[in-house]
Amino acid sequence: MVQSMTNTDTADAIGTAIQVKDLARAGSEVVRITVNNPEAAAAVPAIREQLDKMDIDVPLVGDFHYNGHTLLREYSECAQALSKYRINPGNVGQGAKRDTQFAQMIEIACRYNKPVRIGVNWGSLDQVLLARIMDENARRVEPWDAQAVMYEALVTSAIENAQRAEEIGLPGDRIILSCKVSGVQDLIAVYRELSRRCDYPLHLGLTEAGMGSKGIVASTAALAVLLQEGIGDTIRISLTPEPGGDRTKEVVVAQEILQTMGLRKFAPMVIACPGCGRTTSTVFQELADRIQTYLREQMPTWKKQYPGVENMNVAVMGCIVNGPGESKHANIGISLPGTGESPAAPVFVDGQKTVTLRGERIAEEFQAIVLDYVKTRYRAEAEAA
Repeated sequence: MVQSMTNTDTADAIGTAIQVKDLARAGSEVVRITVNNPEAAAAVPAIREQLDKMDIDVPLVGDFHYNGHTLLREYSECAQALSKYRINPGNVGQGAKRDTQFAQMIEIACRYNKPVRIGVNWGSLDQVLLARIMDENARRVEPWDAQAVMYEALVTSAIENAQRAEEIGLPGDRIILSCKVSGVQDLIAVYRELSRRCDYPLHLGLTEAGMGSKGIVASTAALAVLLQEGIGDTIRISLTPEPGGDRTKEVVVAQEILQTMGLRKFAPMVIACPGCGRTTSTVFQELADRIQTYLREQMPTWKKQYPGVENMNVAVMGCIVNGPGESKHANIGISLPGTGESPAAPVFVDGQKTVTLRGERIAEEFQAIVLDYVKTRYRAEAEAA
């Protein structure tokens, strides 16, 4: 499942509900919200109510640190409105209070039949546990290096706290684990070990992945390896948005990782050539971008009306070298003229050339062909089913 997280002030119920709606419409199947103070906790039921009014049934996860035991206890409507709690065992309390406050949160999860993600993060690791692991390592005949000690502390923290939650009464099938780090090789190593040592569902994500291409590439590099090995049940791409940027980009990246790996289908894929000296015109680039944007914008409606449309492939090619061949392999493809080629754009539907487009309205005419294909093929499939 694809997960994301809001960056609004949760106390702003309307603003948060709008962002959750945007994330859900983009394809997020779980949305996490910060619950960090009484105002935020009090707003959660109102956020759920607003989402229900907008017919947005996406589950909400409450992210708790430091005072979660108090907020869940004092705001029972919040505890009930949330679909899941996220607890960071490194931030539930210090000393003697730690075990008591952790137990209080688990007991509330049991009372309201809520699952819990026990989310360990190397930026907020339980210092008592880390000290214990370091002491054990010091007694080894051949001590591990600092990196191995950190890995062991992360994995041990996740598993021991999950076991503690089960002892308190939370069923094992309502527990999901995560061990977030910000280094690609670190994440791969930690999750391989976590997967080897437990059977709990795992949430994958490179924490603080970064901005732009760096964040996308790092997240993809780490998650692709683990997903290929069958590790992971939910994923989140923790991108830092550009100033004023769209929060939904992290959802699209998560979907595209899963879809390009052949693990799931979310939206029709657009195949487009990168361009070369044969394609000095930008027409094919503009058309590819236009069609890709159009397909994504239509998906919230199409996925209800036209089951299976997410399996469709569309090719937008820039010249005669690979254009006709790639277009024939796609459900629908167009081969635009390259530099010096005849100003004509043959269109292929299910491998067969159906029409040749010319003139100034190629983009509009091709988009109409795509829409007609969706209505004809996938409506027929829906009626047959």
